[in-house]
Amino acid sequence: MFYREAGQFKTSYEVDAAVFPIRQDRIGIALILFIAFVVIPLTATDFVISVLLVPFLILSLAAIGLNILTGYTGLLSLGTAGFMGVGAFACYKLTTYFPNVNIVIWIFVSGFFASAVGVLFGLPSLRIKGFYLAVATLAAQFFLDWAFIRVQWLTNYNTSGAIEVPTRTLFGMPLTGPNAAPEFRYLVVLSFVAAMTWFASNLVHGRIGRMWMAVRDMDLAAELIGIRLLPTKLLAFAISSFYCGVAGALMVFLWYGSAEPAVFNIDQSFTILFMVIIGGLGSLIGSFFGAGLIYGLPIIMRFIVNLFGWQITPATVEHFTFMTVGGLIILFLIIEPAGLARLWQIAKQKLRVWPFPY
Repeated sequence: MFYREAGQFKTSYEVDAAVFPIRQDRIGIALILFIAFVVIPLTATDFVISVLLVPFLILSLAAIGLNILTGYTGLLSLGTAGFMGVGAFACYKLTTYFPNVNIVIWIFVSGFFASAVGVLFGLPSLRIKGFYLAVATLAAQFFLDWAFIRVQWLTNYNTSGAIEVPTRTLFGMPLTGPNAAPEFRYLVVLSFVAAMTWFASNLVHGRIGRMWMAVRDMDLAAELIGIRLLPTKLLAFAISSFYCGVAGALMVFLWYGSAEPAVFNIDQSFTILFMVIIGGLGSLIGSFFGAGLIYGLPIIMRFIVNLFGWQITPATVEHFTFMTVGGLIILFLIIEPAGLARLWQIAKQKLRVWPFPY
């Protein structure tokens, strides 16, 4: 009963087409942001922030990037981790060449390098789609994997072949490096994710988003009504890769602190894809749901194992996690292909008519 929009009148088309047209949604979003920006930094422990919240936000941002391409435009990609790696290595090189420039600027700019690479590998999307496009993006993933390992210039000829993040400050406080406070890193990551999610939400609810969804539903019909397929698909690749590139830079500089090329292998691409499938294709909130479930599931399983004192090796827990994730994917594909986001929509709709039957 408290979720109904009774009495909330719309006096213009712009107000009616708002992203959050219901007052309760706006209040809920404001409350979530208040908790995220104020309550959590003041109350959460360093472990919760560093191990749970920061990775969750970064993986959610990568899932949003893939969802723009796969969920909204219908172009399947298996090269997400490769584009994340481009952003991470680009940020590392920019930081090396211009050490006096603020690291936050380079994290953002690194997304444009990933965007350029994404557009390059997105060129075949005009002629191929479906399984064949997935194979093409898989080739991009393998090529980028090879480049990260073999091109030693990317790591400044480091003998370990890894990215070593230097200490950088923001507002006079360490942001990267061993002395960076977890709460400060969390706030910076949260600011990136909140701003880019807001931008993506406005994008998919506008003209560009409608063009993407038209291409996804039937590209031939979209072309017949005047949508130019190549610019539309390349724009989806560009923006998707931009989000993945920024997520990759955040992952290395504000989460890991250092990273080897193996971090951006094909397994990471499949993990992000599973997040999108389980969370919900074509849903931004589904990206958060999927990231929370896929990333949090192993942590929950380890907690249960430790709680009951079971003698199970970490490798066994990891294998059981893979089995559980696979089962969840099959379950959602059969029962609810729209993922967790659809279940959330159903719950909201039931709240809007409660206590009357639906």
